[in-house]
Amino acid sequence: MHEGSRDLLLVDDDDTLRRVLSRALGRRGFCVRSASSGEEALAMARADPPAYAVVDLKMTGMSGLALVPQLRALRTDMRILVLTGYASIATAVEAIKLGATHYLAKPADPNEIIAALGRASGDPALPVAAEPLSVDRLEWEHIQKVLAEHDGNISATARALKMHRRTLQRKLAKKPVPR
Repeated sequence: MHEGSRDLLLVDDDDTLRRVLSRALGRRGFCVRSASSGEEALAMARADPPAYAVVDLKMTGMSGLALVPQLRALRTDMRILVLTGYASIATAVEAIKLGATHYLAKPADPNEIIAALGRASGDPALPVAAEPLSVDRLEWEHIQKVLAEHDGNISATARALKMHRRTLQRKLAKKPVPR
């Protein structure tokens, strides 16, 4: 962890999750400021860049992936953790490339978040599977990779996958299957 500063910016559009995590991290010694959108978080960070940031990947408005490099530009030593309910290898790689320190799948408890914030960059943030991925999980990972390559454009992704747009939307609406 950073020496001294324990200020943390928590960004999530889920009010309940944000409130619960804010309280839990506060009890563990962090000075937590929270924002419900990327735009709100960016304004707060510009005024006073935090040592730590916990950012939801998918939010209305600015996504967590768009927010990460902007936070990194404000403070190069900021430890940024990306949280998501739709974890995929493609988004994890993209988040790290954009400047996130680590990436965790939801639900993540406060102790996991603190551990990830304390890990050195480059330590594995995702557990390595002991068994091969299921076919459904491989399909999810591939869809996420192609979606990232097309900057989140559903129609372009569907064309690239030779799939009907509505079929792709149904697949994306499902929670990812376990490893």
